[in-house]
Order: sequence, then C-alpha cells, then structure tokens
Amino acid sequence: MAKSKIAFVCTDCGSEHGQWQGQCVACKAWNTLSQINLGASTSPATKADFRKPGGYSGDVSDVQNLSDIDLEALPRFSTTIDELDRVLGGGLVPGSVVLIGGNPGAGKSTLLLQVMCLLAHSGKSALYVTGEESLQQVGMRAKRLQLPEDNLKMLAETNVETICKAAQTHKPSLLVVDSIQVMHSADVASAPGSVSQVRESAAYLIQYAKQTNTVLFLVGHVTKEGNLAGPKVLEHMIDCFIMLEGGSESKYRVLRGQKNRFGAVNELGVFGMTELGLKEVKNPSAIFLARTEEESAGSIVMVLWEGTRPLLVEIQALVDATQLGNPRRVTVGLDQNRLAMLLAVLHRHGGLYMADQDVFVNVVGGVKVTETSADLALLLAVVSSFRDQALPRELVVFGEVGLAGEIRPVPGGQERLREAAKHGFKRAIVPKANVPKNPIPGMKVIGISKISQALDAL
Repeated sequence: MAKSKIAFVCTDCGSEHGQWQGQCVACKAWNTLSQINLGASTSPATKADFRKPGGYSGDVSDVQNLSDIDLEALPRFSTTIDELDRVLGGGLVPGSVVLIGGNPGAGKSTLLLQVMCLLAHSGKSALYVTGEESLQQVGMRAKRLQLPEDNLKMLAETNVETICKAAQTHKPSLLVVDSIQVMHSADVASAPGSVSQVRESAAYLIQYAKQTNTVLFLVGHVTKEGNLAGPKVLEHMIDCFIMLEGGSESKYRVLRGQKNRFGAVNELGVFGMTELGLKEVKNPSAIFLARTEEESAGSIVMVLWEGTRPLLVEIQALVDATQLGNPRRVTVGLDQNRLAMLLAVLHRHGGLYMADQDVFVNVVGGVKVTETSADLALLLAVVSSFRDQALPRELVVFGEVGLAGEIRPVPGGQERLREAAKHGFKRAIVPKANVPKNPIPGMKVIGISKISQALDAL
C-alpha cells in the first residue's frame, strides 16, 4: 500500500506547510499547524469517486475563440422568488455555487427550504442535505410553512463523500448543504468546523457541482462581528455570496449580494418574516418611509442606490447639549468616522459649532448605508435638529459632501428623483450636476454646489 501524503495546515489562515513547525510562516501565529492527509482515503464512501480526469470543472476542453462560445448551453432558471432572482442576477446558473450567510434565526434554512420545495414541486430534481437538524425537524418546518412536500429528496448527513455519492445516484439539479461548518471529509484529520475541514469539504462539493452542472447552495454561519465564519478562501471559491441581514428583533430581512460572478454586486432584496415563511416585499421604499403624521425636527428622506434600483430611506438625527467632557458621536446604520468628518466640514464651511453637542444619527428600518450620497441628507438632518426646525415632509435630499464644502454629484441622479416623485415628494435638494435637463412633473429640483447654499435652501 502506498504511503499517504500529509501536509500541515494553519488553523488561523489556512496556509499549507510541508512539515510541522512551531510558527506559521504566513500569519506568524504560534502552535496553529494541524496535520491533514492528502492521499486517498481507505473509507468505502470515497471509493466511488465522481471526479473525472482533466481540469477542475471536468474534461479538458479544446481552445476556442471567445466569439464561438455557446452562451445558450447553460441557461438560467428562476428560483420562483423574484427578490431572490434579483439578488442572484436574474436566476440560477447550472454549475454555480451560492453561499448564503446570516445571523442565527435570520431565516437562511427557511428561505432555502421554500425555494427547494417550490422548485421540486414545479418539476426540478432537488436534494436537501441537512447536517444540523434531523429530518423530522425539517419536515415539521415544511408542514408549518404549508409547503409542497411531494417531490423534495431529503438526506441527513455530514460526510461530504457520502453526500456526493448520494447525489451521483439521484442526480439532482439543485443541491442544498446546511451547513458547511458541520461538514467533514474523511481525508482530513481535523475536527469538523476547523479551517482545514471547511476548506476541503467546500472544495469537494464545489468540484462535484462544477463537473455535474448542479446548482449548489451552501449555508454558512457568521462570527460575532457579522463576518462569514471560516477561512476567507471560502468566499473566493464560490460564485455568489449573499448575506441575509436582520434578526428576531425585526420583521423584515434584507438579502444583500456581496459577490456575484453572474450579476450585479450589492443588489438588495427585501423580505418580510411571516407565519408562512419569508414573503417578498415588492415596494421596500414604502416600508422604510412609515413616518409620523406630524413634522419633526431632525428627520429627512434620502434616496439610496442599491444594486440596480433606488430605495427611499429616512434618516433621523438628534443633537443635544453634552453632559460629559467629550461629546458623543453615535451612529446606527452609518459610518461613525464619516459623521465626525462631516461635522468638521459643517463647522468650517457652514459656520455651525457642535463641539459641545452630542450627535445621534439613526437610519430607520435597520438599513445600512455605505455610499456617500447620504452625506448631504445627514448634514441637513443634524442642522434641523440643532436649530429645532422641522423640515417639510415632501422634501428629499441626496448628494456627496467634500472636505472643501463642495457638493459632489452622485450616480443615478435621474432615477433617484423619479423614484422620489413616484412616492409623492414635491421638492428636492440635489447637487447641481444631478439636476435633470427636462423638469420632472410635480417636483421642484434645487441644484446646489456648496454647503452654504444647502443651508440657505432650507
């Protein structure tokens, strides 16, 4: 019997070494190397191997011109859920690998169970592999959600070789593995959930999906910081990474695309958690605009650009005299450092001194704003609260603020204004470069170039 090859893998960064040593060369951590077997396992589960001679995705193909490649060979198909299709870039691609992460209780397993039951009911062959729950628990969830249960194949297994062997037998078009952190390979000696096990198990499943044109869904856990648990290389191996944001404290869940090789990045889908599972929200702007009847100081509406569509959200600010030596800068849904920078710009170019004031900023609805188009709305909300001056309800604002006090244009200005006009807004303060050439019916658009002009326009 041939001697099996071994390697030593760092449990922190995942780098490989030919021999054991005390310190990892890549990340400089001590005592983190663990031994793994690289040779063929003697396990009976691994003897029926799906892997073909050739490349990572199957047989080695001939060299072709780019113009001769047949794009219709692998057509997309819908998941039966429009919001999920939007985030995925238009549907599922055969042979693609989708990783979905999220906090515990966000609804990852519920969403995938809905998708698999509906696709299996429509005629697609589907296999759902659960490693965290028993088959009875999944069956009870499907019964509670009133899903069609007739054609969906189920398997409770954590060994990736056994899963691929079962998939070879049933040949599903869709395969769900819940979750990748509990999967293990017989060729790796470390415990399930370790860096080496997660990496090797994912690589084995991904290779199966690529060579058989199977759509693979992997469920991933997150750390306490909100990042995907496991090695960073896992995000590089997959084709699409989507994150399900939200928890038990909110009714709504936001599905955000972090990486997509087949569509737009940072696309957004909104769902509502109900007794019958996750339901699509067709008009998310209406949710985030559930404002009070009376006008209040510090509240303003802006238009975000999420993926391929505009989204209206409300920004609230509260400015109060500080009771401490150092004034507080608290943000929810926004970057705290950017708030501090904008307050300095406001003092230098707007003449408003807030070094003795606590500033609290909140984005309504649990939305996380990462783009710079919220700068102007944030400043005007702060000024409104500072002056105790209520802003008109029909006012919408967006624009980027530079350090010299200038107002810079943002992409998608026309679409943002049309979306605001659709929801009844009659007045807009925008960068001068974003003012439309043709006026929008029922809306007065004010173009500004400096922060002083924005303060005068209030």
